[in-house]
Amino acid sequence: MNTPTEVQVLEAADAIVAAFAATDTEAYFSGFSEDATFIFHPEESRLNSRNEYETLWASWVESGWKVTSCSSTDRLVQVFPGGAVFSHTVATSIDSSDGPDSYVERESIIFRSTTDGALIAIHEHLSTVPEAAASLTTEEASA
Repeated sequence: MNTPTEVQVLEAADAIVAAFAATDTEAYFSGFSEDATFIFHPEESRLNSRNEYETLWASWVESGWKVTSCSSTDRLVQVFPGGAVFSHTVATSIDSSDGPDSYVERESIIFRSTTDGALIAIHEHLSTVPEAAASLTTEEASA
């Protein structure tokens, strides 16, 4: 069973973050397995597949939503045979029909090694950040 390197995990995570920052639907979802699950604190329930999230994402985009910036700080990689956990603090700015907005969240992405040694995300979890920590992270991102 392959144990990924920290560099491989960071490359896989960076590809997901960059695609999200560009609102690049195809590139973003290519980083997730079809059976990936997603837990997002603003959503009422867990999304049980990539298709469920793609449907939600499409509704956001259709309503005028797009990411205008996204930065990743406080990154931690934990590898194990067959996969890895990547966690970080993510500062995101968006534009939508309601106008611009910015927020800071903590995110964990669980990766599984594929048979060819690549990494694919199988779970993503977003949580809120206490207000004091969010202010520090926002200041770090803009420095």
